[in-house]
Amino acid sequence: MSSDSSAPLTLLDYRALYAGGARPADVLGALATRLAAMGGDAAWISLADPASVRAAAEELAERRAAGANLPLYGVPFAVKDNIDVAGMDTTAGCVAFAYRPARHATVVERLVAAGAVPLGKTNLDQFATGLNGTRSPYGAVPNSFDARYVSGGSSSGSAAVVARGLVPFALGTDTAGSGRVPAGFNNIVGLKPTRGIISNHGVVPACRSLDCVSIFALTVDDAQAVLDVAAVADPADAYSRARDAGTIAFPARPRIGVPRPLEFFGDHVQQAAFDAALARLAQWPAEIVPVDFAPFAEAAALLYQGPWVAERMAATEALMRANPAAVHPVVREVISLADRYSALDAFRGAYRLEELRSQTRPLWQTIDFLLVPTAPTIHTIAAMLADPVARNSELGVYTNFVNFLDLAALALPASLRTDGLPFGVTAIAPAMSEAALVAFGRRWHARSQLPLGATGRPMAGRDMEPQAAAWPPVAAGWMRLAVVGAHLSGMPLNAQLTSRGAVLVGETTSAPAYRLHALSGTVPPKPGLRRVTEGGTAIALEVWDMPAAAFASFVAEIPAPLGIGTLTLADGSTVKGFVCEPYALDGARDISEYGGWRAFCAAGT
Repeated sequence: MSSDSSAPLTLLDYRALYAGGARPADVLGALATRLAAMGGDAAWISLADPASVRAAAEELAERRAAGANLPLYGVPFAVKDNIDVAGMDTTAGCVAFAYRPARHATVVERLVAAGAVPLGKTNLDQFATGLNGTRSPYGAVPNSFDARYVSGGSSSGSAAVVARGLVPFALGTDTAGSGRVPAGFNNIVGLKPTRGIISNHGVVPACRSLDCVSIFALTVDDAQAVLDVAAVADPADAYSRARDAGTIAFPARPRIGVPRPLEFFGDHVQQAAFDAALARLAQWPAEIVPVDFAPFAEAAALLYQGPWVAERMAATEALMRANPAAVHPVVREVISLADRYSALDAFRGAYRLEELRSQTRPLWQTIDFLLVPTAPTIHTIAAMLADPVARNSELGVYTNFVNFLDLAALALPASLRTDGLPFGVTAIAPAMSEAALVAFGRRWHARSQLPLGATGRPMAGRDMEPQAAAWPPVAAGWMRLAVVGAHLSGMPLNAQLTSRGAVLVGETTSAPAYRLHALSGTVPPKPGLRRVTEGGTAIALEVWDMPAAAFASFVAEIPAPLGIGTLTLADGSTVKGFVCEPYALDGARDISEYGGWRAFCAAGT
């Protein structure tokens, strides 16, 4: 738990702190010094030297003064120790494997370029092989709420340092659920994006064809902000692909698939928590659709009960052959299964996986996303060590299939169980659905009324529902802007904001005094917003903060009939925002009944 109740926790907190005159060198230098003095924390494998942290922060201040766009200005973060950070050892949880990279992994490089500062490397199940957080020579990482229980893995340390409020976000990796199970066990957000949209260059592979870099954060908005910086097509990664952020949106009344039957391995407390989550959904404008889980379960089983386990040998073969004793006994047992499989087995497995993909593909015509328990149960560290393979395999029932089937997923806090341990759910949807998952996740998290991680601090003002919001003050040198159409998160023109360093403040609606129209002949398609004296309604929108120095170039890209005017929000405050010249609205279709552009696009009408 964060020892300072006034310490910044989220990206918005850090922005407000610096807007108030604080210096990153002072803030981050003090934090690095405090971490170095703590000692004995199994969540960390190595920490950055406080002097180097201060130097990096001083350089940031110089870059900002020179006019650089730094959307993550002065934000500290942690990095799972299978991801390269220049000048710090990469161990992958194995002392004998360690090496010191000369350059950052691509994802770290992008975050640092955006102003973030790495504070250290975090513990993990060795070679990212495990979902529990106990398979490390650096010690088992305990659950942030009850040290008798597992933290989840393999990204155990990354989840723990975020849950305790030490950093606002951390990088993990996810092959079988390592970016989601620890989130569920520690009451935080875990974003597992579409395979390939975050580069794996500079990441020690587990199963290279399935691996994803994942993001842990205390809020959904923070996870999205990091993704917006991190996602890039990278020629250095053969599995990299460009992010297509505007292809999927959920309707105002989504169809939510829930697996049947559900397996909880006798954990009635976990089952009751999921039942309570479904009862919450019953209060939403949503349709619950029972889903046959059998093909997903079979795909999940392929990961460790099929030839893909042999892929784990690819990254570790030299060490496994030359010095097997250097590998954790359970990890060695798992990776050694590779010798059971032949090339023929690999092809047969690939054929069966394609059959399962074909079976599950039509499902997405009947539902918008799946909602599952992030894990079906949780175990004590003692129980995990007593039966490490069987207990670990139980944790991946609702995670192992996701990368196989090329899906995106967002793990979300749901509740605290009756025994005080966190319970989480995960929303899962097709590739490139991150923006839609985030839109759902923001509302879900806000309604949970949970504290942020294990900090005990309330969510107040963060990840707000689309209504009157407690916005943070606008920082000096920035301006606030409302967007209603093609500039929304995940929409085709959103990059015109993010490329200028703009950051999402939150979602809300306009005052109930507007009508929204679908403009004809615009590319990409755009809406026009009109204020009316009667018959108006509230229109969903996003509020962004943009560096004032970038505003002129942004406005220059806005084509007629759109322009920038002043909009009134649901709470009565006013901001700059998109308006439309009246001539373009004559004969344009009135789509106000949809409540916003995203819902209209999702309806496909």
